[in-house]
Amino acid sequence: MRENKQNLDPSRKPKGFLGAGVAPWAGFGVTLRTFFAKPVTEQYPFKGKYPDPYPRYHGRHQLNRYPDGLEKCIGCELCAWACPADAIFVEAGANTPDEQYSPGERYGRVYQINYLRCIFCGLCIEACPTRALTMTTFYELASTQRADMIYTKDELLAPIEEGMLAAPHPMAEGSADDDYYAGAITAPTAAQVSWVEQNRPGEPTLPGARAVAVADELATSGSPAAPAKGDAA
Repeated sequence: MRENKQNLDPSRKPKGFLGAGVAPWAGFGVTLRTFFAKPVTEQYPFKGKYPDPYPRYHGRHQLNRYPDGLEKCIGCELCAWACPADAIFVEAGANTPDEQYSPGERYGRVYQINYLRCIFCGLCIEACPTRALTMTTFYELASTQRADMIYTKDELLAPIEEGMLAAPHPMAEGSADDDYYAGAITAPTAAQVSWVEQNRPGEPTLPGARAVAVADELATSGSPAAPAKGDAA
């Protein structure tokens, strides 16, 4: 027979008749205090906004780029293998001299994440060897259509930042895969800009990339010193 816990503690005195009668009402104290309170309803997302989540909040994924614009994803599919919910689908493609999207031999040609399956555990970003896949703090993923919850590569790719050169284009001249992984590539080069000008002259990211490439080249080679004030022109 199961013993009463009160009998196991000899220092604890059993409740009297009055204590036993009041105990149930004390348990309902929280319910009674809030029973007549006015409910607070947030009309989200039509009015107001939820507070920003913590910086390490696991939200929507993002496929990152290198500073010169090449994609970090190499199509290794390790994220798909690590996913416990089978929410990620990756199909690799081969890089060619005319279609170079990432450093190395392969890139993620097809990349999909099914957010109806994703449990936001973060195992995929831990498995990524190039830090191509990270998780943002964006959490507004609700939809009434199933197709809208399957995000494709175009939706997951990080936006082109100022100074980046949109892929495809060759790797930085004289560089290898390890140079990209080690963070040695910090900006597009003049040769990359020239290649895009010849093959895609209407590329909208060309002006910004050209300016960054010129500035980086001057900083590397050393620009002539400006004359001091008071010197003759």
